[in-house]
Amino acid sequence: MTAYVETFAEALPSKERIAEVRKDLEDAGVEYVLSSWIDLFGIPKTKPVPMSDFEQLCMGKGPQFAVHSISFVPELSPADSDQVMVPDLDAVYICPWDKSMAIIFADLFWEDKPYNVCPRQALKRQIRDAKNAGYVGYAGIEPEFIAMRFNDEGQPVKAFDSDPEKGLRSRRQAFGYDVEQSIDSMSFLKDLIDMLEDMGWNMHDVVAEGGYSQFELDFHYTDLLEMADRYTFLRILLKEVAKEHDMFITFMPKPTSGDWRSGAHINLSLQRPDAPGVNIFGNDKDGWSDESLWAVGGLIKHSEAITAIACPIVNSYNGLVPRVGGFEGGTVTWAPTNITYGYNNRAAQFRLPQNRYCIENRAADMCMNVYLGLGMSIAGVVKGIQNKMEPGEPCNLNLYNMTDEEFEAAGIRRLPRNLMIALEALRHDELAVQVMGPVMLKSYLAYKDDEWERYHQTVTDWEVSEYLRLF
Repeated sequence: MTAYVETFAEALPSKERIAEVRKDLEDAGVEYVLSSWIDLFGIPKTKPVPMSDFEQLCMGKGPQFAVHSISFVPELSPADSDQVMVPDLDAVYICPWDKSMAIIFADLFWEDKPYNVCPRQALKRQIRDAKNAGYVGYAGIEPEFIAMRFNDEGQPVKAFDSDPEKGLRSRRQAFGYDVEQSIDSMSFLKDLIDMLEDMGWNMHDVVAEGGYSQFELDFHYTDLLEMADRYTFLRILLKEVAKEHDMFITFMPKPTSGDWRSGAHINLSLQRPDAPGVNIFGNDKDGWSDESLWAVGGLIKHSEAITAIACPIVNSYNGLVPRVGGFEGGTVTWAPTNITYGYNNRAAQFRLPQNRYCIENRAADMCMNVYLGLGMSIAGVVKGIQNKMEPGEPCNLNLYNMTDEEFEAAGIRRLPRNLMIALEALRHDELAVQVMGPVMLKSYLAYKDDEWERYHQTVTDWEVSEYLRLF
């Protein structure tokens, strides 16, 4: 993992490293490189180059970008300098669906300095600061998604669904864990498993989730920057593999009211730089450590701001509710609803699992900018430990059955009920300024405020059905 540096010149790789990576790529049959920087919303952007330009690319003499023209960052004008990307040669991914291509994640620089609206640079700064404080962060993410296709009428439908689209539609057993549904999906899932295994991600399993055609991939944890890059690459890979099966993937958390929410739970743990491999959150002999609970305290303090990044769209908040009628297999959502923690309590935002020593933040979904999500998380954890923030008593009760009075008595806050509430918290949280910087934070808030206002001004089908003839 390349470290955060303060100048463009320090970021350039050595000629020996460039030659080494070029040889590896050419030996693998790579002909084209997509060096990719990350925009404000976690989406990679690129200009493909042939391998003949590889050295130029690595020395920052490849394509330049007017990032401020397309990425909702209006602090620069058409008269300002372009941004320059420097590929991170520790973040090289040969595309398993087309091995003539490789994606290399890159950092943006502007006028010799790290660009202040580069989310990947923001995460690298927090990694540096955490290491200076004596901590190295590791993360695993649980990506969930829904596979869909277009029917003959051009309408989006579930890709894996054993019932006819028209005619009798009886009440069904939930899709989750089902053997028949898993077998029916294996033509697609086998490709994913084989590719991720070949890439060395240590795939553990694939889960048929609660909603029809909904899946989760479980692969091994790694350091924060590599996990962010893997997550970003995975979103590309899923879409490309789906196209080969005449499908498409949606990361939208709640496509319909009856769907189970698709999440992307963040599992975070810490080690010390001088004791690699030793998890400071706990072990089987001693249990959970004081540091783990202080870390939870830091996350709870900054929960709403973290949620504004980890659950970043209007639709995210449709899933953070306790019950929904019409579910396949029940009404309880198993989604986080309240800002508290518990031992294996899946209704709480922060879960201390029974089978591993990490803090699981369940209020995150696949639409997040993972670089900012992990940056906010590690910053909150370090602050919690440094200031010995007590998280209070764990809540191991069924939060879905608790009353508002019981929450108030226990000092348990509700997760933001919509994007606007989350954004107001982000706007006033000092952790956001620390992680994102004032320029990136201002740009993010401006775009998200606009998203909320456009949504809030839209008359929905529900409103027409509810009110048009009633009043």
